[in-house]
Amino acid sequence: MNEFTDKVALITGSSRGIGRILAHHLARGGARVVVNYRKNADLAEQVVREVEELGGKALAVQADVERAADLDRLFDEAAGALGRLDFFVSNAAASAFKNILDIEEHHLDRTFATNVKAFVLGAQRAVRMMDRGGRIVAVTSYGSLRAYPTYANLGAAKAAIETWVRYMGAEFARYGINVNAVNGGVIETDSSEYFYNVPGMPPLDTVLPKIPKGRMGTAEEMAETIAFLLSPGAEYITGQTVVVDGGLSTVAPPFHQDATPPLALGDLRAPQ
Repeated sequence: MNEFTDKVALITGSSRGIGRILAHHLARGGARVVVNYRKNADLAEQVVREVEELGGKALAVQADVERAADLDRLFDEAAGALGRLDFFVSNAAASAFKNILDIEEHHLDRTFATNVKAFVLGAQRAVRMMDRGGRIVAVTSYGSLRAYPTYANLGAAKAAIETWVRYMGAEFARYGINVNAVNGGVIETDSSEYFYNVPGMPPLDTVLPKIPKGRMGTAEEMAETIAFLLSPGAEYITGQTVVVDGGLSTVAPPFHQDATPPLALGDLRAPQ
């Protein structure tokens, strides 16, 4: 893999989860990566070491993307150290998981600032640093498409991001910049572990059988898809949202999993 040689990437929220795995992918291709983190400097420095061990180069920058001043400083430090950008991946996210009647003004403000505002302002800064064209990818989730408990605040923000992606894809194409989103389903990360431990949340083992693939997705599978959208093979893809959810968003009640004979789906490998 050398398709990312000398490419410069800035990934928000990349000290863990999908961002960290993506940094590994880019490093194997020879990229230079700005590893953004909010609090845990030790984790970020560990990712820097991992990137360098894999053949890339990295720089850790602390910034809380919820704050516009921090976001500006993040891009300023990237520009000072690396001069330019090829890739901007908006991966950092935060929200409060509450029913709509329990959402307060500060929950709305923080969710909008961390997810939507940080993506739009970050994209503005990134475009101005992409002197040879580039790629922008936002990480979203199936809450932008489907309604489920406590996710209204973040799901609405993710839907807004996907709309921004379409507009950016149309407007930034003239600069040689592609903009896309990757919409994840039930992905095995720290965030999903936290979500399924919210008091009163239906247990995960009642959810997985409803997914056609029958399992959680992995951070690796999300990172692979993002890496593809950053690669030369995705040159003609822009303004799109690619769904990585094991088929979850394609099904609806009544579920195949709940069907009984003669409609129950059997095992093709079992003796007939």
